[in-house]
Amino acid sequence: MNTKKKLNISSYLKRKNAKRFSLFVVISFIFLIFSKLSNDYKQTIKLKVNLANLEDEIILKDDSSLTMEAYIEAKGFALIPFVFRNHKTIVLDAQTDVVTKPKHYIFDVDKHKFLIEAQLGSPYKVMSVKPDSLVLPYSKRASKYVSLDLRTRIDFAPGFDILEGYSLSNDSVKVVGSSDQVSGIESILTDKLTLQEVNKDINEDIKLQIPKGLEVFPKSINVKAKVRRFTEGTIEIPITIKNKPSDTVINYFPKTVTVLYYVDLDHYNTIDASGFSIECDYTAVKNNQSYFIPKIVKKPEFVKRISMKQKRIDFIKL
Repeated sequence: MNTKKKLNISSYLKRKNAKRFSLFVVISFIFLIFSKLSNDYKQTIKLKVNLANLEDEIILKDDSSLTMEAYIEAKGFALIPFVFRNHKTIVLDAQTDVVTKPKHYIFDVDKHKFLIEAQLGSPYKVMSVKPDSLVLPYSKRASKYVSLDLRTRIDFAPGFDILEGYSLSNDSVKVVGSSDQVSGIESILTDKLTLQEVNKDINEDIKLQIPKGLEVFPKSINVKAKVRRFTEGTIEIPITIKNKPSDTVINYFPKTVTVLYYVDLDHYNTIDASGFSIECDYTAVKNNQSYFIPKIVKKPEFVKRISMKQKRIDFIKL
């Protein structure tokens, strides 16, 4: 019995020592890795150039020209990302970081080495970069600005309507493409803005209908409109006869015209006859014609729709 017990104890101690030895090996390996990664290493990495802030008309021709090779020095820890990814992207501003020529951009690598170092970050020391300068060929397409045609299908809730018209974030857009296509474009349509039972302000983003083979900038716009409750009203406005010869005496009837107007409730109580003007032009009277056609020549800006009850004014010469 004692012998069996001694054997169990011995086996337990052997297993425990084996675990301790394994743990020691793992810890030693970790310390070795950390020691190695703490050392300085030199390595060549690929830099891919992303040219930002390009004009809409510009197309870069050769993607292979958008690469550089940098010989860098860094701690092993800093180089770990390049085990999984063999390049780093460097962003250059087409307006400030490169020289623009008629058919290509030139990036002076030596002169702008600080840009590369700044984007790589402080862990990396740039020893050298090849090539000394980068030539980026491009082509330029035709472009022009054209107007927008807003398409809407909006049903307002009873008593509600748009107040001052639609406000667009852009009144025109840039069309880019071949010269033949661009020259034939006069306007760009929007997708149809469809809304139902509208009783509050409109604030919607809508896309543009882009013709095949062309690019449009921007590709969508914002549409806003104030929506208010409206009502109708009537008011009597006196008639003014203009261009009547001084030696001609006439009598006309009626002397006033009933005007029907459509206005938002906020402005309803501000309506006054002085804000309207209705004229009849004597020179517009044809031979043997005994009536005028009245015209509204003045109305308040906030009145949305207006009409006259009387369509003609009869007169006789005295």
